[in-house]
Amino acid sequence: MIASILMMAALLFGLAGIPDRAHLVRNPERSDADVRRFDAVMAGVLAVLLAGAAIVAALSTVVTGVGLAAAQIIAVFVAGATGGYFVRTALSMGGIPTRSENYDDPDGEPLLRGGRIIGVLERTAIAVCLLVGWPAGLAVILGVKGLARFPQLREHHASEQFIIGTFASVLWACAAAGIGHLVGV
Repeated sequence: MIASILMMAALLFGLAGIPDRAHLVRNPERSDADVRRFDAVMAGVLAVLLAGAAIVAALSTVVTGVGLAAAQIIAVFVAGATGGYFVRTALSMGGIPTRSENYDDPDGEPLLRGGRIIGVLERTAIAVCLLVGWPAGLAVILGVKGLARFPQLREHHASEQFIIGTFASVLWACAAAGIGHLVGV
């Protein structure tokens, strides 16, 4: 049950940071380094909370019934709602501009539009597939995403943004789902 509390703390912490990040991005006095630093701190704290939840889940007794269902639902929400910090941090570590830094886009349009919503849906679907025992669902999800994005991947930086962002997103979702699985093992 402590693992569920740590995952819930991660979820609440990640959700609480969204308005702060939005304010930071919209602030004309901010720098890109400020936004990257905020994302990195949020990703680091979330990673520590998830690592703590994983350790506690691995060392705890097996949870069943409603407790297991609650832990797995929390894991799905953590995967979907908090992975953006991890993805943006991975992109900035790879030197790939994020949406707020895409200065070279024509007319200010982002390279891969809809990425935030697609990322949330992707991470949620991956966590659900793993928790219901259908890992082949990952191939379906990533195949659909790759086919949908294929025409845009020839643009400058788009393929790197797609690959790094997708890998980071999938890893985050797998980590969150793994904790939800550990609670019941």
